[in-house]
Formats: sequence, structure tokens, C-alpha cells
Amino acid sequence: MIGRTLGFYFGRRFITSVMGIFVGCASLIMLIDLLELSRRVGERDVDFGTLLLLVFYRMPFFTEQLLPFAVLFGAIGTFLTLSRRLELVVARAAGISAWQFIAPAALIAVALGTFSTTVYNPVSALFKERASRLEAEIFNRQTGLFAAGRSGFWLRQQSIDGQAIIQAAATSNGGRELTGVNVFLFDTHDKLLERIEARRAVLDPGAWRLENARVLTPAIGLQEYDVYMLATNLTPNQVQESLQSETVPFWDLPAAIDAATRVGFGAERYRLQYQSLLARPALLLAMVLIAASVSLRVFRFGGIGQTILGGVAAGFLLYVFTKLAEDLGEAGIVHPIIAAWFPAGVGALMGILILLHREDG
Repeated sequence: MIGRTLGFYFGRRFITSVMGIFVGCASLIMLIDLLELSRRVGERDVDFGTLLLLVFYRMPFFTEQLLPFAVLFGAIGTFLTLSRRLELVVARAAGISAWQFIAPAALIAVALGTFSTTVYNPVSALFKERASRLEAEIFNRQTGLFAAGRSGFWLRQQSIDGQAIIQAAATSNGGRELTGVNVFLFDTHDKLLERIEARRAVLDPGAWRLENARVLTPAIGLQEYDVYMLATNLTPNQVQESLQSETVPFWDLPAAIDAATRVGFGAERYRLQYQSLLARPALLLAMVLIAASVSLRVFRFGGIGQTILGGVAAGFLLYVFTKLAEDLGEAGIVHPIIAAWFPAGVGALMGILILLHREDG
């Protein structure tokens, strides 16, 4: 077995490389996001500290998607550096197999995947919700009644007031509070009755409480209300089902799946997100195995550039295949467990087969 000192050395080199790539790319993403938000703010009276806070809230969600690539490039860089310095040659001469000096990186990748699923993802979901709420406050602060181009999500409800379509820029408190709200109220013949805009909507039992509402009625015109009540038959669980599954933390996904199933809503998105998070350690392990299969070649044999390019391409293809499988799972074509675990399993198996062929013949 590989010694503790050598194992810690290989592991330290790997984690340092991964964290360096992760922090560097995260800093670049934050800078680009800050510049883009500054452009979008335009003439609005928004201080720089608020923009920095919004960038900080948005950063975990963006960087969560970056982790597989950080592990892939970090592993490639680590193994290439060890090979270039002939440290792997010395390790092989000492009787240590490739599987043994890959083991520290593999264990750290699994630990990183577990940490990302159980800790980083809940923080990312929480911060994304705060970012959506802050973004709605910034970019809807000075909009008029007929402002267009809002991002967000849509709800449809049927109540005693008629059929209503609700558009919101952001949500919080598990679907109980909406920010940047537009409501289109129709009668039984699909004729528009009212157009309502409100800064905030709170879901009370049986009704939406719209605060600072502006109501446009064709027959009456524009009216303003401090509080405007709109009947609803929706529950917080039904509203939460309309949210993106990425906004639900890992630990809340089982309850969200049960709630969506009980009320008759499709829970495929939640099941897929849950299985994808469970499979994240396996995906990072597959990235390490792919990196090892292209990075353990001795430098004096040549062909390093083509081999590295092949490894990078294989990592990107694995990531694209993972996203494609998730789309198929979300559409109900493929079972969520297969959609989440199959790409990681195939990637790990391919890495193992290549390593067996090159190292053990």
C-alpha cells in the first residue's frame, strides 16, 4: 500500500491544484457577472455595495456547475506535473502501482462531491433565492405598469375570482412570498378582467395578499391599493412545484418529492435533481479516472499534447452527456436514477478500462 506521507503529498498536490483552478475561475465569473450587472443597472440608483452583494449571492450557483471541470483540470495538472518531475517514475520504481497513487485524488474527489452535495448545494440554493429577491428589487424598482422583459416564473390558478396567470420575478419562504408580481385575471370566457402589478405578494390561506398593488381595469382605469386580496386555491407546495428544482436544497428534496406526489404534480424534476446530487461524488470520481487515463504517460515518450486534448474532450463529452441524460430524465423519457447515474458510471468505467489497458496490459 502507498505510504501515508506519499499519499498525503499526492493528495495535497491534487487539492491545491483543484482549489487554485476553482478559485481562479470563480473570481473570473464574479468579475464578468459584476460587469454585466453594472451594464444592466444603467441609470438606476444602485450603490456598488449592493451589486457586490448580488454577485456574491449568485456566485455559489454558478460555481457549483464548475466543480467537475475544476476536478478534471486539477487532476490532469497534478498528474502531469508529477510525471514531468519524474516523481511518478520514482514511485513506480519503488513498486507503487498507478492505482495506488491515483487513490488519494480519487478519495478527495469523492469527499469533494459529498461536501458539494450535502453542504455547498444547500448554501447555493439559499443564496440563489436571496439573489433572485435582491435582483427583483433592483431591476423592478422603477418599472411602470406595463414593464416588459422580466425574468422569473409563471403560475396558473383557478379560483372564485376566475382564472388568473401570475408572473413573479422572485420567490422566497418556500413559495409563500413573491416579488415583482404581475397578475392577469380572466373571466370564464377568457376575457381579460384586470391587470395587477404588485411589489410583493404573500400567500395567506385562500388568498394572495398583494402589497402596493396597481390595478388596471378596462372599464374603470388605473387604481392603487396598499393591500389587494386575490382569491386562490393554491398551496405553498403547489407554488413550490413551479420553482426550478435548483432552488430547492438537497436536504429538502425528499419532502418536496413527497409533497408534489401527494398533490398530483409531476415530481420528475425533483427526483432527477435529488439523484443527480447523490451521483455527484461518482461524477467527480469519473473525472479523476479520465484525467489519470490521459496524464500518466511518461514525458519522454512524447504525444502528451494530443493525449491531454483527448482527456479534455472526453471530460467535456461526459459533461454534455450528463446534461443530455438529465434533459431526458426531466422529460420523463428516462428514469431519473438511470439519467443521473448512468453517465457517471460510464465515465468511470471507461477510465478504469483505459487504465487497465495501459497499466496492466
